[in-house]
Amino acid sequence: MKAVVYEQYGPPEVLKIKEIEKPVPKDDEVLLRVHAVSINDWDWQLLLGIPFVNRMINGLFKPKKQILGSDVAGRIEAVGKNVKKFKIDDEVYGDLSNTWGGFAEYVCAKENTVALKPAEMTFEQAAAIPQAAMLAVQSLIDTGKLRDGLKILINGAGGGVGTYGIQIAKQFDVEVTGVDSAEKLDMMMSLGYDHVIDYKKEDFTKSDRKYDLIVDTKTNRCVFEYLRVLNPDGVYATVGGNTSGILRVVIWGPVIKLFTKKKVQLVILQLNKDLPYMNELFFAGKVKSVIDGPYKLKEVPEAMRYFGEGKHKGKVVISIIDN
Repeated sequence: MKAVVYEQYGPPEVLKIKEIEKPVPKDDEVLLRVHAVSINDWDWQLLLGIPFVNRMINGLFKPKKQILGSDVAGRIEAVGKNVKKFKIDDEVYGDLSNTWGGFAEYVCAKENTVALKPAEMTFEQAAAIPQAAMLAVQSLIDTGKLRDGLKILINGAGGGVGTYGIQIAKQFDVEVTGVDSAEKLDMMMSLGYDHVIDYKKEDFTKSDRKYDLIVDTKTNRCVFEYLRVLNPDGVYATVGGNTSGILRVVIWGPVIKLFTKKKVQLVILQLNKDLPYMNELFFAGKVKSVIDGPYKLKEVPEAMRYFGEGKHKGKVVISIIDN
């Protein structure tokens, strides 16, 4: 089978298309014929070998897992003898973080890491959902206690988390501000953002406008700058971004909670937890996947470079085979 392999850390140029042996599922696994896969921040960081913790996870000097790609959608071609939930030809999708392997024609997945894909959902739409949508749900609903009347800001609003986040938030009567680059603002408005900010022209942390909930995908400021625009009982939730910023959130969060009513929290991703909820929203026509692409398997290096530049809108998706 064909796969995109990297044998050393580095820029997208280290990614190479290779013919490798087709995997065989273990007793608790299914074998997927991959139809589509999307790119996440974690793929980019593992490719570069940054931050250092990723080298501790995946090999100090060279990667142990040499095929990236975690958000996959495909059709089951074989099942292990202990698999009970799925059968051959079922269409499924899910987040394979920690095992990876999605940038390939085939990948094995544990039974509990994938869910049935609704027939109305294309493989590309499905592959865009798992990680970004889970972070959006878990930051807005689980951490932010999403409800009517909130004033919400999403920083990095034109990416995967932001494009799902606005659609999820608008299931309630809320006012949502999105922050990103100028090239993404029209797309963001079309999804329902009430206000949009070009981060190059305006620093929202210096504004007089206050928010009940801030969802941050960038975490590129000091935590106390965010507190300045957070209402007295507001919530700040980071889902990723700058490593030093995330560490400051972890360190200062308990201290801030001790002396104020404000909540500062790192959202720890719970893989695939809310896929059934996303299926419901999708089936009801209340949410859609914003797809940049799709690219082809041979174009993964180009797609990764584009992703790393931060210019993409929504999710960068790779279509492995024609649907």
